[in-house]
Amino acid sequence: MIQGTHNAVADTRNEEIKIFVNGELLPRNDAKISVFDSGYLVGDGVWEALRLHDGVLVFMDLHLDRLWQAAAAISMSLNFSREELIENIWKTINANSMHDNVHVRVMVTRGIKKTPSQDPRLTISGPNVVIIAEHKKASPETKEKGITLFTSTIRRGPPDSLDPRLNCHSKLHEVQALIQAIEAGADEALMLDIHGFVSTCNATNFFMVKDGEVWTSTGQYCMNGITRGMLILICEQNNIPCKQKNFSLYDVYGADEAFVTGTFGGLTPVNKIDGRTIGAGKHGACTRKLSALYEGVIRAEIEKTNSNVEV
Repeated sequence: MIQGTHNAVADTRNEEIKIFVNGELLPRNDAKISVFDSGYLVGDGVWEALRLHDGVLVFMDLHLDRLWQAAAAISMSLNFSREELIENIWKTINANSMHDNVHVRVMVTRGIKKTPSQDPRLTISGPNVVIIAEHKKASPETKEKGITLFTSTIRRGPPDSLDPRLNCHSKLHEVQALIQAIEAGADEALMLDIHGFVSTCNATNFFMVKDGEVWTSTGQYCMNGITRGMLILICEQNNIPCKQKNFSLYDVYGADEAFVTGTFGGLTPVNKIDGRTIGAGKHGACTRKLSALYEGVIRAEIEKTNSNVEV
């Protein structure tokens, strides 16, 4: 079995899901888009991933804020409102009779091109919108066992090339990093910034624990993940020292614990990096505590949303 932060419990219901494609709900095998789509041709698009917990799309406003910011950053004009997108997300969820342990991916590309080209002026349609909702529960085994990382030679670039904060369809450098890690026998890749400091992973944000302090990168060279931000806030609210700072592999190899964060898996422990065992090489006490606090925030979000609906 493939090991990684996106390991999910197998669910045969996903074979029959309906997928939203530009206003239509299509069976999985019939959900298709033109080969002239900007996302397919040149990776010209943005996306978000949300989790449905107990009937609530957790942290939805934060995700949609990031989606609209990303569209503005690439000068993509969205021909739909926030409310319309939310309605279509729920239409997709309800069409699949979903309620809990659901992963929703929203993808928006610039549209259909007249001919293969980078030039956005050759786009002849409005944005293409695809919404995929799947029954996906994070693997308990992965969360308990943890993952291994390998430091890739592929760096996270500066904001004047492709801003690492942009959640766009152009993910080839992360794919390259992950391939290096897999070929080295690890599960996922750790990535450094242009100065050699630890930045992030190929699909998640990286944290380490040392002497009771939680460290993560400055955020200048990584996707500013929603879960990452929530964890930093959780530390502040619970008087847990959390530093956003520059640190190197020298510090990482001597860490007491390490973990990664992401929308799908929440917190996943890291037990080895570059073949070196981190701490005791198992799920650490601080990581467990932070995981419990994060799950508590999700429960509070569900209760808050449900109480507002009842009112």
